[in-house]
Amino acid sequence: MKVKEKHRPLHRLAASQGGILLTSQAVACGLLRSGAADILRRAGWVQLLFGVWAQPGRNVDLRLRLLAVQLKQPHWIASHSAAAALHRIDMVRPNSIELTVPRRGPRTRVRGVTLHPAPLADDEVTVVAGVRATTVLRTTCDLMCTLPLHEAVIAADDVLARRLLRREHIADALAPPRPRRVGVRAARRALALTDHASGSPAETKARLEMHEAGLFPESQAEVITPNGRVRRLDFLFRAEGLGIEIEGHAWHGSRSAHQNDAIRFNELAGCPEIREMLRFTYDDVFRRPQRFIRTIQEALQRLRRQGPLPRRE
Repeated sequence: MKVKEKHRPLHRLAASQGGILLTSQAVACGLLRSGAADILRRAGWVQLLFGVWAQPGRNVDLRLRLLAVQLKQPHWIASHSAAAALHRIDMVRPNSIELTVPRRGPRTRVRGVTLHPAPLADDEVTVVAGVRATTVLRTTCDLMCTLPLHEAVIAADDVLARRLLRREHIADALAPPRPRRVGVRAARRALALTDHASGSPAETKARLEMHEAGLFPESQAEVITPNGRVRRLDFLFRAEGLGIEIEGHAWHGSRSAHQNDAIRFNELAGCPEIREMLRFTYDDVFRRPQRFIRTIQEALQRLRRQGPLPRRE
């Protein structure tokens, strides 16, 4: 869209603010207050909040919406699922516009925005892609204190697997005499269930479902293929010889990766330590957990009737 000469100052100002413009700023640049909104709308600007606009052509994503809120409320800090998105922490539920605000001061409500009144220390705030957000440590603790158990473990597993934090860092942040926070006990329970070797949210969910059913396989177990190659599989019931593979949401992704995955699966199936292989999808684990568990239990019973797996020499 061609920019009119008289609107160039608006675009320069918006560009300096990450693509965001306030109606008040547009008025200060010469637009009449009574008609500023109509003029901006006709010129292709997108209204994100009352009095806040996105520059034409900008991708209106979560980051831009957070910038819009912070332009009006600089002391609000992106947190919880919003900060998780900025730090690329895996979550099951969609990310939303969540911000932490000081406990004191007027209570302001913004449509579509979730506010969490809570104190934040200076070392708990960082800047990610231009957005002021809680640090990885504070974000992880917030998620673990507020999310349901399985979702909290999934988020923490991702942080640990990517080595963004160590378990003791999280434990220390949740330990007394820290300021009392709602959900700390649940967060500590979630931390005890984490596994830094988890490869995906689906793997974490599968592990938690199996543990709750009294099933405790090895995670990321090593086996030797017939040609002497060391392979890892997601879970292994070594005594029974049952291997479990979990497909993530973005399984294979390309034809070559799909082919390599098929080769890997066939090699695993031929390992002396494995009598049977089961493969489950993301939907199997998240949407049909009871059937997922029942299938594993039936396979274990079937293999146990065959007797113990011969030991390797």
